[in-house]
Amino acid sequence: MCNVGGIDRAIRIILGLFLISLVFVGDAIIGQNTVWGWVGVIPLATGLFKFCPLYALIGLKTCSAK
Repeated sequence: MCNVGGIDRAIRIILGLFLISLVFVGDAIIGQNTVWGWVGVIPLATGLFKFCPLYALIGLKTCSAK
């Protein structure tokens, strides 16, 4: 079951890794760095598993049909 396509997937993984990295370096840049790490888990997981529950709810699909 796939509803997250290639470009969408890459953006989610990069965004998730960036937000998780704020846990380590974000305190100097912005406050509340732990929160951004937890927020980053969501796009990272949806990118890795190629499935987004929100996309399923609204019927959106960015992956190519096989």
